[in-house]
Amino acid sequence: MEDDSPKPEQPGRRKRHVLLRLDSWIDSTVWNAGFRLGEIWEEITIFSRRFHVRGWKKAVFELAGEGMNLGTAGFVLLLALALPAFEETKGNWRAQSDFAVTFLDRYGNEIGHRGIIHEDSVPIDELPDHLIKAVLATEDRRFFSHFGIDFLGLARALNENARAGGVVQGGSTLTQQLAKNLFLTNERTLERKIKEAFLSLWLEANLSKKEILRLYLDRAYMGGGTFGAAAAAQFYFGKNITDVNLAESAMLAGLFKAPARYAPHVNLPAARGRANEVLTNLVQGGLMTEGQVIAARRNPATVIDRKDKTAPDFFLDWAFDEVQRIAKPFAQHSLVVRTTIDMGLQAAAEEAVESGLRQYGDSYRVKQGALVMVENGGAVRAMVGGRDYGESQFNRATRALRQPGSSFKAYTYAAAMEAGMTPETTIVDGPISWGGWSPQNYGRSYAGRVTLMTAMAKSINTVPVRLAKDKLGTKRIAALAKEMGVETPLRTDKTMPLGTTEVTVLDQATAYAVFPAGGKLARRHGISQIINYDGDILYDFGRDELPARQILSDQATSSMNRIFVTIPVSGTARRGALDRGIVSGGKTGTTQAYRDAWYVGFTGNYTTAVWFGNDDYTSTNNMTGGSLPAMTFKRLMDYAHQGIELRAIPGIENPLPDGKQATEVAQTNPDESALPALVRPRSLSTDVTKLLKDVARQFTEAKPLKSDGRVAALDDALDLPRANRTE
Repeated sequence: MEDDSPKPEQPGRRKRHVLLRLDSWIDSTVWNAGFRLGEIWEEITIFSRRFHVRGWKKAVFELAGEGMNLGTAGFVLLLALALPAFEETKGNWRAQSDFAVTFLDRYGNEIGHRGIIHEDSVPIDELPDHLIKAVLATEDRRFFSHFGIDFLGLARALNENARAGGVVQGGSTLTQQLAKNLFLTNERTLERKIKEAFLSLWLEANLSKKEILRLYLDRAYMGGGTFGAAAAAQFYFGKNITDVNLAESAMLAGLFKAPARYAPHVNLPAARGRANEVLTNLVQGGLMTEGQVIAARRNPATVIDRKDKTAPDFFLDWAFDEVQRIAKPFAQHSLVVRTTIDMGLQAAAEEAVESGLRQYGDSYRVKQGALVMVENGGAVRAMVGGRDYGESQFNRATRALRQPGSSFKAYTYAAAMEAGMTPETTIVDGPISWGGWSPQNYGRSYAGRVTLMTAMAKSINTVPVRLAKDKLGTKRIAALAKEMGVETPLRTDKTMPLGTTEVTVLDQATAYAVFPAGGKLARRHGISQIINYDGDILYDFGRDELPARQILSDQATSSMNRIFVTIPVSGTARRGALDRGIVSGGKTGTTQAYRDAWYVGFTGNYTTAVWFGNDDYTSTNNMTGGSLPAMTFKRLMDYAHQGIELRAIPGIENPLPDGKQATEVAQTNPDESALPALVRPRSLSTDVTKLLKDVARQFTEAKPLKSDGRVAALDDALDLPRANRTE
């Protein structure tokens, strides 16, 4: 009898059944989902047909759509460009420094202030109504109606400028100007304007209109070294900001546009003319009537006579930063600081830069210049950060990063001398390629085998590139430049030997000062002493800083100086040769498309770096380092060396002017259009000055007197009180 009962299912067979059911479920689910999505898409398509347009309407919608796409992409791009600026808002940007510093020059004369010693902020509600109206009528009439960017005002400004054929009216709002003052510089670039626009929107979103106006009135530069309307009222009128009348308010409101040009202590007629324009703005803006301003027109403001008060503002800004760095650990921040600046040399430096721009600026199409003079020993004696501090407080001597051109070659040749080469070492001036880059000489010709002295004197380009490629390497050159005092980070790409990496004017003056210092670190400084109001010396440069260390060997220093002194004689800097046979050395520099022109030179007494160019990086009219920069160097250095004891440049023959070499060169091509030479006022002869310095040194080095029997007997004979007796 057969058993008809079902046999138990095998495990493998059961597993296959489960997988088949799972596969069937997946297939059906995917098919149903696709079918349902198709139905949904068909429903959407049918619904969308109701909005289908044709003809001209379709073109309008297409353009609108493309416009939205491009606008969104542009907004994202602008936001990406503005993101670095927003990093500035992370810090405590509202806070003012708690330092109150009075600055003295090298001789102890007061030259200016920085920090909270300036007037405290006054609430907007306590300011005179006519002052607020004067500022808004002149700077931003729609201040309370726009959101940081005034498109109507911008269109009006563009229209007025087009009608006038030049820039007669600005389009920046008061908020944009505050954003620039708080976070940005005065560089005229598209990137800065984009950042300014975004930051103005950020300020409007985070501050009230009253707060923005108060910050603007407190932080703006007002001429005469003052910041803020309150400090300006004290400086110009000797009164509190709450007490100024309408005429004085108009004069203050006129300073925001160009404080140096309209500063009343410098040019009172121009300041009164500008104040009259402000009164006209009040009437045209509907904020006052002609009857209300007529008295201010007839009786313009008078100011305190401060013609002799000139402050080296660019230097003071840099020195204030140095003070905050040095004195940060000190418990006291109300300080008196003796600086290294020599106001006579400072005035001569400012005159040399300004006269050069005034005489040659138009022909060379150059608008800005900067200069730093360092006495050999490291003391900064003069600093010019730009043509007009009132127009732009951006310090081009310490903050502007510009390509140094051939003046950077000094570090390549110095590294070569440290490697054992000499000025007489020969090298080939010929075509060279380095990673697809083929540099060429200025004249696009080659001289064949030349000495290093000739190559540097004639500023041949292929030689330093060949040295860097075959002998030294760019990292070695960059390391030496940093050791010599260049603080700006340097790129080490293959173009570096020709000066394509950016540096500052202060960097160049500091590093070149190593050569006349015998190869020792220059120890550049602007602060000699920091003293509190109790007379305690908190910092002394000679006491608290390390002694100068040796950077270059004696052989390398001598070799470099032998090369440098030939450049004003037979090289590219013949216009920089000094009068009276004074021996100098230096190196010119000219960058691509003539954007920058440099001359960095030195004597045994001073090192001076000079730069000329344009803030917007536009090209000059074929200006080279051997032209205006060299002439400016000569004008200042001729003045600086009058009536002083000359020091020798180490390592050269005939270092002092007992030969005719420099004089002959200086007289080779006299410039009939040159300005008259500056004359340094002489109060003491060189011999008397030297004698007094020797006496001062002996007093400094002398040991204190100790009491002995003869001194005690003298005290008894004079019958001095016990408190006054010599101890």
